[in-house]
Amino acid sequence: MSCYEIEALRLGLMTVLGVGDDSTRDHAEKELEGHLDGPIKGLAEADSLAAIERHLDAALVDLEEEVAAMDSDDPEYDYTRGRLLAVRDAERAVQRLSAQGESIVDGLGDAHDTLHETFPVEE
Repeated sequence: MSCYEIEALRLGLMTVLGVGDDSTRDHAEKELEGHLDGPIKGLAEADSLAAIERHLDAALVDLEEEVAAMDSDDPEYDYTRGRLLAVRDAERAVQRLSAQGESIVDGLGDAHDTLHETFPVEE
């Protein structure tokens, strides 16, 4: 059993944020062998936070459908529900990351405006 959504998200975030090392990337790619399709592939290959959010949402829909279709006495039911909770939590973390990024961009714009107000440039 593996949490393909989380491994794919890790790969996408490593790309977008420019973090991680080759061994971490290699490990995640190995975990995903044979499972790179649909939203999992989109997450693993994402090159922006917007793409990550879009593919993560699609992965959540798929996972919710998987849980809904399972019988509660299925030996993998609890694990799959746990995956769903972990992916929902990851979705909230990505939303926070995106909001923080937007806040930084807005703050830089404000700093730029303040500099021009404080030190006007005559043209």
